[in-house]
Amino acid sequence: MNTVLARIQGSHNTLARSLGLVVFAGAVLFIASEALGAYNELQLANGAYYFAVLAGLTVLTGLSGQISLGHGALMAVGAYTVALLIGNEQWPLVPALLAAVALTTLVGIAVGAAATRLRGPYLAGATLAFAIGLPALADKYTGTFGGENGLVVNPPTPPSWLGANFPLERWEAWIAGLGALVVLFVMNNLVRSGVGRSFRAVRDDEIAASLCGLRVARVQTLAFVLSAACAGLGGGLLTVVLQLASPGAFQLELSLSLLTAIVLGGLGSLLGAVWGAAVLVLLPSWTNDIAHSFSLSTGVSANMPLAIYGLVLITAMLVWPSGIQGGVRAVVSRVGKRRGPRAKGAAP
Repeated sequence: MNTVLARIQGSHNTLARSLGLVVFAGAVLFIASEALGAYNELQLANGAYYFAVLAGLTVLTGLSGQISLGHGALMAVGAYTVALLIGNEQWPLVPALLAAVALTTLVGIAVGAAATRLRGPYLAGATLAFAIGLPALADKYTGTFGGENGLVVNPPTPPSWLGANFPLERWEAWIAGLGALVVLFVMNNLVRSGVGRSFRAVRDDEIAASLCGLRVARVQTLAFVLSAACAGLGGGLLTVVLQLASPGAFQLELSLSLLTAIVLGGLGSLLGAVWGAAVLVLLPSWTNDIAHSFSLSTGVSANMPLAIYGLVLITAMLVWPSGIQGGVRAVVSRVGKRRGPRAKGAAP
């Protein structure tokens, strides 16, 4: 009886902490959107839908131990679902996003069930083939998916009660931010629950987890499905923000960038997903600015952003092997240790 009561109290405490975290994050996003200009609000929207994807991927890789190179394709499923439902069927925004999550979840069940039979590089190779093959369907079925040009949707219209002059970029940032907050709430509860502990157990030792009564394949499939649902939501929000779903946005480079971002931000950490989203949004524009500041030939200038991007990643991983969030945690720990002795030596 005491154990049951302790579990109920623990779940209530987790829900309360998650709700408080979401309220705090929502307030930060609201204040930031009010203070930023149109371009930065669009960057904020991009960071929000990237976070939705990275939060699921960091749980999949960091907690469950599965490597996926196919999340760009899963984003494409959500993006094209929203584009087809809003552009062709005139669905409202929220039902279209829910349908994108549902369809991507179904795809995640199929891919995840097959992926549980593979390990290590074989799993990465299978999801890599998925990332390469799925966007090619847009070229094969041009009548449905629009070919290379993709599908265009109308921008979301801000409600009339916000005023006639309410910026579209801010409304898009709010929509994407709300989706990111939903993912934050769900994933923060999940990683602190028994499901999250099951993910860690399977990641650390599959045999020991199986002997403890966990069904390893089912746990791994669940992790992949949850991660796919987040990718579907992120892809749907991408279509809303960019008003476009095209195969060029979901090439292999996107899947590789997503995996790189969670490693750089900090595997298994939702705060690491925030850092990773910031890297995906800010670093390419910074590298482009640096490349254009030099008087170089067109070929060199075109490849310099990639070189700078790789240099930054290598440097960051050498300085912070556990990612940016791990580096922040280490700095905070050192500051705390230094203040500790000083506090002890201070006069009472």
